[in-house]
Amino acid sequence: MSKNEISVKDLTVAYQGKTVLNHVSTVIQSQKFTGIIGPNGAGKSTFMKALLELVPKISGEITFDGRSIKTIRKKIAYVEQRSELDLSFPIDVLGVVLLGTYPSLRLGQRPGKKEKERAKQALAKVDMTEYENRQISELSGGQLQRIFIARALAQGAEWIFLDEPFVGIDAVSERKIFAILDELKNEGKTIVIVHHDLHKVEAYFDEVILLNKELIAAGSVDEVFTSENLQLAYGEIIGQLVKGVMEK
Repeated sequence: MSKNEISVKDLTVAYQGKTVLNHVSTVIQSQKFTGIIGPNGAGKSTFMKALLELVPKISGEITFDGRSIKTIRKKIAYVEQRSELDLSFPIDVLGVVLLGTYPSLRLGQRPGKKEKERAKQALAKVDMTEYENRQISELSGGQLQRIFIARALAQGAEWIFLDEPFVGIDAVSERKIFAILDELKNEGKTIVIVHHDLHKVEAYFDEVILLNKELIAAGSVDEVFTSENLQLAYGEIIGQLVKGVMEK
């Protein structure tokens, strides 16, 4: 097992008696940009949440670098879908990024000068320094994603998980966010993203996991996005259309 590799063995998840993921086994390579891909209702977000123990599983073993998530949770950052966030909460940008420093503090301890400097450095990394006193409700979708990435940086995360980070943002913001994440990957971080836009899969990801309630395939884009696999994931007609989109 390579350092920081995520191993998933026989993962099954069900909601209200309905199977959402069925016996999924795969490996997420370390220091790679991995996309979780599949049609609507395929279990992509559930798969990510199950990796992070945010939803209960019926069966399965998940390890990070050979260890349980409980032992390395401080090194894992998760950015949920924007639709799940309460943007009315009165907190400014610097305050959000400072939240990333709390896992390294003792119980009841408040961030001090060192933590504030770390948060400011993280904001500079994502080019958001000038917004540090803005309320999060004032930010665009792309700006929000950048401050959540800054929060992960302030945390010192080795594994960064993002659920549909490019939904509802403009093309310029998407390119900026991708460039930031790609730089983090090159610095040794492991980046895992739930993603739906098939036009960008080949350009963005080193590895992909193709799901439709079960694992269809995992590996490089060329290995995974075959006509056969796409038809298994999306159905015969849609799979052919998807393949056409990928080849444009």
